[in-house]
Amino acid sequence: VQLQASGGGLVQAGGSLRLSCAASGLTFSSYAMGWFRQAPGKQRELVAAIHSGGATNYADSVKGRFTVSRDNAKNTVYLQMNNLKPEDTAVYYCAARYVTTSRFAIWGQGTLVTVSS
Repeated sequence: VQLQASGGGLVQAGGSLRLSCAASGLTFSSYAMGWFRQAPGKQRELVAAIHSGGATNYADSVKGRFTVSRDNAKNTVYLQMNNLKPEDTAVYYCAARYVTTSRFAIWGQGTLVTVSS
């Protein structure tokens, strides 16, 4: 089982990035997918999640700016990030949670997003 995140980089404030997370070795449609982030010196936080049926939820800090989506045919989840702010700077991780469990147990490697002011 593997989650491979990509798409991070350096962007100016107000810019956009799209993160991707490709899953392999699991029945993708049976998993809720989440994007988490961890900034230096801060705890990891849930940014956005999309459930197997397509329902989504977001952290208040990113509502209206970030959009999570999934393509079950491609076993991939995306995070479109618009109007980025310096406080969005963090390592972003994707994670998977089996539908009958309450914990994100499968994690990908992080991808660094740096937003300059």
